[in-house]
Amino acid sequence: MSRIVMIGDAFSKVQRLAPQDIRLYAEHVDDMHPLHHDEATAKAAGFPHILASGSQTTAYFLAAISSHFAKFAQPLLQDFAIKVQRPVIAGDTLTMTWTVVDAFWKNEMNGDLTTLEGTVMNQREQMVLSATAKVLIKPRSAELGNSTGSP
Repeated sequence: MSRIVMIGDAFSKVQRLAPQDIRLYAEHVDDMHPLHHDEATAKAAGFPHILASGSQTTAYFLAAISSHFAKFAQPLLQDFAIKVQRPVIAGDTLTMTWTVVDAFWKNEMNGDLTTLEGTVMNQREQMVLSATAKVLIKPRSAELGNSTGSP
């Protein structure tokens, strides 16, 4: 079977977090921490604006993996570890970058077992999150004998 991903492959996504998006996400997942909803509370805590929840930033970061690989394969998340480096503040523009650091074909899983390392940087060039992920990247059903690699 041909490889689907190659070590060194990298991809990025940019996401801006507006205050209304932070509040809406927090409400949707029932995260009622006042730092995600109330400017006065955030300012009293020493922040210039409300903060995004860790789950919101993580969700966008994980979605970047799925969105990227789903263009040409079937990604299945196997494992994920994240380290929060600093808060994400309303108005931040985040650059989420993932790099393939290991990948090998597993016949019994019919796919590349892929290890990614990622970072999320804000517009001030500060790292806000770092992570590792293991993802099984399988060929699409119609391409089972015909994998050509990542774009």
